[in-house]
Amino acid sequence: MNTFWHNLEKPFTVLAPMEDVTDTVFRRIIADCGRPDIFVTEFTSADGLCSEGRLAVSKRLLYTEVERPLVAQIWGNNPSNYYKAAKMLKEQGFNGIDINMGCPVQKIVKNGCCSALIDNPALAKELVVAAIEGAEGLPVSVKTRIGFKKKVTEKWASFLLELKLPVLTFHARTSKQMSKVPAEWDEIKKIVNLRKEISPETLIIGNGDIISLEDGYSKASFSNVDGLMIGRGVFKDPFIFNKNTDENFFVNLDPKIRLSLLLKHSRLHEKVWANKKPFKILKKFYKIYVSDFRGASELRSDLMQTNTLVEVEKVIAQWLDVNSHTEKKSIDQVAPAT
Repeated sequence: MNTFWHNLEKPFTVLAPMEDVTDTVFRRIIADCGRPDIFVTEFTSADGLCSEGRLAVSKRLLYTEVERPLVAQIWGNNPSNYYKAAKMLKEQGFNGIDINMGCPVQKIVKNGCCSALIDNPALAKELVVAAIEGAEGLPVSVKTRIGFKKKVTEKWASFLLELKLPVLTFHARTSKQMSKVPAEWDEIKKIVNLRKEISPETLIIGNGDIISLEDGYSKASFSNVDGLMIGRGVFKDPFIFNKNTDENFFVNLDPKIRLSLLLKHSRLHEKVWANKKPFKILKKFYKIYVSDFRGASELRSDLMQTNTLVEVEKVIAQWLDVNSHTEKKSIDQVAPAT
């Protein structure tokens, strides 16, 4: 196989797709902090892309050149729409397409989508074939789990490996387990060993409980995966992909610098999504920036009461005025507007 995936230095890193998290704004923030080797979009409905409401759905696919290589992730259970969606994504210039066969959210799986496909391999294969045909040479991959209600690691992985895809990502839990138990990297190791027998050129990405780049490298060494996908780890450290920082870098970062990142994120969100996405979506990110320093909980509480960018800027300006022990700086000196 000769895809962009196969030209990456191993173990490569990937920012996991997360609902209402990994949009173009957050991907740009992560790129500034220390980019992964690959970005992935929020998961996007193939049915939605083929409906009259496709313009609203397409906002999930907004991107800039800074975010390359960028893979678009889709979900659904209609092969015809997978074919059409893949053609659209090819035309929109994405570097690859990933199929979501891992999301455990009940309202999704009850319709036979995402992780429910683990128990419906015939349909899963139809979707993969349709996406490949529509993608017209663009690499198609799958992100999944080690089982739906119970572990079926070797059976499911063997089935997917037989499809000879360039990349498979495995989250080391079942759908039923969600993220409530420790990820089982022993299962990922089994998959890598199966890969050697069934599809040696398929790259395997491991996902689950990676808390730092060092931790990821340790898990890669243990399991022999080709790549590491990190999701929730970015909520503890947006610099998690930065090879020039250690796992204590963000914890020890000056609060003023943390707040400058929060402002940059908030301003970029307003610039990109004003009147298109609710402001409250930003609040899920505030704990990333406002934690592990004196007065953080009180400041975070004040920020959670805000409803506009102007209010956020005012709260942070007041905090800096009270807590700065250096010369007083304006908001724009701390965080120049972008």
